[in-house]
Amino acid sequence: MRIIKSPHMNSVNDRPGTLEKALKINLAQTIYGTFAEIGAGQEIANWFFRAGGASGTVAKTMSAYDMTISDEIYGKCSRYVSRQRMCDMLEHEYPMLIQRLNAKRGATTTFFTLADTVRARSYRDTKEECHGWIGMRFQTDPGGPSSEIQMHVRLLDDTNARQSDALGKLGVNFIYAAFHLRDDLSTFLQSLLDDLSRKRVEIDMIDFTGPAFAASEFQDRLVALKLVRLGLADAALFGADGEIWQASDVLYKKPVFLKRGSFDPITKLNLDMIERGQAAFQADFGEAARDNIEILEITMHNLLASGAEVPDTEFLARADVLQALGKNVLISTYPEFHRVSSYLARHTQCPIGIVLGLPLFQELFNERWCTDLEGGLLEAFGRLFKNQVRVYVYPMGNPMNGQILGLNDVRVTPEQRHLLRYLIETQSVRALEEPNQDFLFHTSAEVRNMIHARDGNWQSLVPDIVLKQGPWREIGQPVM
Repeated sequence: MRIIKSPHMNSVNDRPGTLEKALKINLAQTIYGTFAEIGAGQEIANWFFRAGGASGTVAKTMSAYDMTISDEIYGKCSRYVSRQRMCDMLEHEYPMLIQRLNAKRGATTTFFTLADTVRARSYRDTKEECHGWIGMRFQTDPGGPSSEIQMHVRLLDDTNARQSDALGKLGVNFIYAAFHLRDDLSTFLQSLLDDLSRKRVEIDMIDFTGPAFAASEFQDRLVALKLVRLGLADAALFGADGEIWQASDVLYKKPVFLKRGSFDPITKLNLDMIERGQAAFQADFGEAARDNIEILEITMHNLLASGAEVPDTEFLARADVLQALGKNVLISTYPEFHRVSSYLARHTQCPIGIVLGLPLFQELFNERWCTDLEGGLLEAFGRLFKNQVRVYVYPMGNPMNGQILGLNDVRVTPEQRHLLRYLIETQSVRALEEPNQDFLFHTSAEVRNMIHARDGNWQSLVPDIVLKQGPWREIGQPVM
């Protein structure tokens, strides 16, 4: 099925509303499939019935809501609102659809299966995360191979009814985009929030596979970046293997160790900081910190450069190097540390360790990062150190006089001095001792300046992988 795009079809003002999208799909008579919905996802299929002509689209709807029945149909599962359960549903329903209907109408029909498992707000009004997984396996041509889209969403409305409404609209947008807007990634993603708003839904992970998404723009990390760039998500996480991760699945009941920075490029100083921070974290928490998920975070807002943004190509160059070092990468829009901490604490109750260099730790006391909080600096620190969060501070070397500055040298106001002392005494903040002095006096900023000045000495200050890939090698070549 060839998609013909008009010059203006991608404009949000030209796209139909939710009911119109459902009706357009119903009237096509060539898009036919199964809806398998658990939880709040019941509303997706409902839109196609409300639009009229649903017999043109709906082969079957079902909801294996009872856990025992769900297990009998899809197999046993430890978590029912999970990517695994969604995949189990697709694996069961799509082959069944093809088997039963291919002979009858396979020559003229593009088949699909939509599966979702969602936890919405309950009548108990608990503080549990309201979220879910939506997946779709579909053909683009009759009798052709299938492609697949998997998406994780967070529901942000305050009531079950509002969340169900949002999910129903999102599901229709999802199906419509798969069949009509897949030629352009940005248009596809933006259309998912048609008739919705970012205040109601966050899409923090989406994965495209199959022949329909062979174009380079659907590469996993570019998709993750695009979600954050377009404001559909605050953060995107992907593993050392390049796979997109969904935080609630990967971080669930796992300790986390975080290092944030620009990594432009990553240096031996950064690696020493991570190594010593890891050792202290595991010494402090013992078994509870073993096998932690180590994450290197790159924020799209440079904390010390007034929010300067970094192009996608540069992000990916840095990510390539970090992944080559076996590191997991988080890309976020969080300038504030307390928001990073809240993001991690939302997904795990296990210990969280954060390692910072002295200059960045000192920046925590800059009140410009908490102007949006009624409680100001105190509230910011309260959010930062929620649950089992510990910050490890790596010393700084002053190349001008050879002095090593540590936690006791942090410059704060007299009023903040009491707060700093409290954090140290409660061991919420710990100093890292005995840094590697071979690298201590060469910060990332200094290394970056050496590269641009084509000072060849920079090469001894970075791991070998930086010399083999990324833009730094070309930039740092000496002038002949």
